[in-house]
Amino acid sequence: MRLGIKRIDYGEKQTLGILTVYDTLNFPLWECRTLELPWKSNQKRVSCIPDGDYTVVKRSSEKYKNHFHILDVPNRSYILIHPANYVRQLLGCIAVGLKHTDIDGDGLRDVTSSRKTLEDLLEIMPNEFELTIE
Repeated sequence: MRLGIKRIDYGEKQTLGILTVYDTLNFPLWECRTLELPWKSNQKRVSCIPDGDYTVVKRSSEKYKNHFHILDVPNRSYILIHPANYVRQLLGCIAVGLKHTDIDGDGLRDVTSSRKTLEDLLEIMPNEFELTIE
């Protein structure tokens, strides 16, 4: 199994995408939405990461509990897929959610049901897999 993230909206303040889980025959099995920082030339803590192919592993920490760690991101470290509803909660990581909508009325689209969406994704995916971001 593998993940693909198709970025669908690069804004000045955020990047929105669609995450798809694919089986070994490249058949789509499951989808959710993603939220990231805007593209700012891969600068640490203010930019989303570059498009590309990455290895991802499951990880656990006290702050985020169970989540995913994206490995070998150029010039970056500890890029995670973790629960967050708002872009202001991100420092370069990727948040997943059920849908894009403006939860808090600030004019930016957020992701809903982030924690539950991540729990579902953790159940689906193996301990290590490939991620393609485009």
